[in-house]
Amino acid sequence: MTFIDVGELSICYELHGEGPPLLHISGSGGDLRSAPRDRHGLNSAFLGLHYDQRGLGQTSLGDREPSMADFADDAAALCGAMGWDLCRVVGTSFGGMVAQHLAIRHPELVERMVLNCTSPGGDAASYPLHEQQFLATGDRVEMWLTLFDIRYVAGGGGEIKGLGRFTEILRENYARSRTGDAAIGFDRQLEARRHHDVNDQLGSIVAPTLVCAGRFDGIAPVANSKRIVAAIPDAELAVFDGGHVFMLQDPAAVVAARDFLFA
Repeated sequence: MTFIDVGELSICYELHGEGPPLLHISGSGGDLRSAPRDRHGLNSAFLGLHYDQRGLGQTSLGDREPSMADFADDAAALCGAMGWDLCRVVGTSFGGMVAQHLAIRHPELVERMVLNCTSPGGDAASYPLHEQQFLATGDRVEMWLTLFDIRYVAGGGGEIKGLGRFTEILRENYARSRTGDAAIGFDRQLEARRHHDVNDQLGSIVAPTLVCAGRFDGIAPVANSKRIVAAIPDAELAVFDGGHVFMLQDPAAVVAARDFLFA
């Protein structure tokens, strides 16, 4: 992992793979230490830039409450610091929300875009995760797993279909307590997420966009992806066999993203 100063932030990032530049924007609570990015399915085709967003992982907190625009501007500034003036973008969950703002605010930067398991906000918002923060740990973890894949039976202690042992990794991640700046950063992210709404601005996105959804996703239902596709002029929809992490459940998802980004 490497650090780079970008504006008020010290951003932690990693580069993996070879090929055209590809910016990865991660989801709620994303932390480079929690998943092996070196084995990402797109590394064989792209030079992937992965980073911790402000207040998360090992990136600094910043000195104010960020908006969704701030998260998008952080991504643009990081690309600028890397010397990238044009790149492809993959945004997942919260990262998909950030990617929408990025494509709206910095259209010259985004060549092509894949949005995974995300929403446009407003009356087509993703599940209000901020409401789960006050649940007891065990209840919160089981609620998250149920949202990740609506086929999962809460309290059963089993696995999410198609994830196998990764289900237990999810349990461990969401049972982990955040303290200090990590807790503040996560709360700030969820607060910005709560106000995400680009329904009236999606029509200005010029980048060709693939919107991917999992048919068993309880956080970002397929209907929300359809809303995005209907609003972006050059967008298409792909639905996969899985939930909120369909990218790990359905091998066809990585192939579809790779082919679209290379089109």
